[in-house]
Amino acid sequence: IADASAHANFPRQRDTQKRGSAQLQESSRISNKWIKVGSEYSAIRNRIRKANRCNVMPESKPFERLPKTVVPEHYNLQLKPDLKTFIFEGQETVKIEVKQTTDKIVLNSLDLNIKSVSFTSSNGNIIKPTDSKISVEDETLTLTFGEPIPPGKGVLEFHFTGELNDKMKGFYRSKYVSPDGEERYAGVTQFEATDARRCFPCWDEPAIKATFDITLIVPENKVALSNMPAITEKVNTETGQRIVQFDTTPIMSTYLVAVVVGEYDYVEDKSHDGVLVRVYTPVGKREQGRFALYVATKVLPFYKDYFQIAYPLPKIDLIAIADFSAGAMENWGLVTYRETCLLVDPENTSAVRKQWIALVVGHELAHQWFGNLVTMEWWTHLWLNEGYASFVEFLCVAHLFPEYDIWTQFVTDTYIRALELDCLKNSHPIE
Repeated sequence: IADASAHANFPRQRDTQKRGSAQLQESSRISNKWIKVGSEYSAIRNRIRKANRCNVMPESKPFERLPKTVVPEHYNLQLKPDLKTFIFEGQETVKIEVKQTTDKIVLNSLDLNIKSVSFTSSNGNIIKPTDSKISVEDETLTLTFGEPIPPGKGVLEFHFTGELNDKMKGFYRSKYVSPDGEERYAGVTQFEATDARRCFPCWDEPAIKATFDITLIVPENKVALSNMPAITEKVNTETGQRIVQFDTTPIMSTYLVAVVVGEYDYVEDKSHDGVLVRVYTPVGKREQGRFALYVATKVLPFYKDYFQIAYPLPKIDLIAIADFSAGAMENWGLVTYRETCLLVDPENTSAVRKQWIALVVGHELAHQWFGNLVTMEWWTHLWLNEGYASFVEFLCVAHLFPEYDIWTQFVTDTYIRALELDCLKNSHPIE
């Protein structure tokens, strides 16, 4: 019976052994699988760590302003824009002063093709740089010479080309539609804050001021404008080009240099203190410049009395630009505006818009003193430039148009908004 019982239980024991063996195998297979997964995970983690060690972002290079070893005194700049190919040619001589012995001259340049560079010392020696290095990151041009340049005066000469870009900064192209419906282009500049370097090699910092002689070579039928009045005009009958030379500017920052080449109409008048004021408009819209002309001719004498300093230039032009990124720009003697910030259509422009245009004109003309004549040392202090002009614009509009009751609007629209910002927990000093 015992033997029979043992034989009867044998299949169950065998099945149990099989199941146990299968479970052990499955457990081992799962264990090996997780060991493999863990091993793969460790390998991936190690690869990531290695990649991170290799791809550590380098520390950003600290910003450096231009060296003070060499400074400009006077720029003689000639520009020849081609409004069909969108290329401009430039020639430039810069009278410089070498403050201390150096074999390097560092200045700003961006998006320019420098064809040639030379330095002429005060004794007439012409030295060409052994190396010209352009840093796109720093927006600088470093000229290295094979011999030290001693302290004294000298002249740098450049030949270069650039693009009339479509970025609305530097020397750029502005598209407009002619009265007959044809698309055309004007050449316009917008240099604030750091885009004069896109037009010509220069010391493009607000405190590094110099005087400028500017010459434009343009098609005979185009208007050519700059900061100062034109003093000579010659026509090359063979090329159909007009050579326009402008008077020397006062000492000024590079960001305030301006040129415009295109087709424009204008209206003009003189202020009570004898300054010639012109408002340039798109062709066929001359009458829409009358309101801005009235404001400008009245504002100049007001500011002269307020600042107790006369406007130092013989003329000022206000011009409406078709493609313009800002509301306006206070270039000394040639203020550029977006069309909607300058032109008034008597039949369609609202009273609110007219008031806004009066404020913008007053703002930009205030900069002719506060910003242009006296300039912040660095862009950190731009708030002082813009903040003051943003206040004085109300002062002149209140004087010219008492019916606007502009100070009541100032309280509700500007003063209260400033208090709302000032009461926030994250409010902080400007500097």
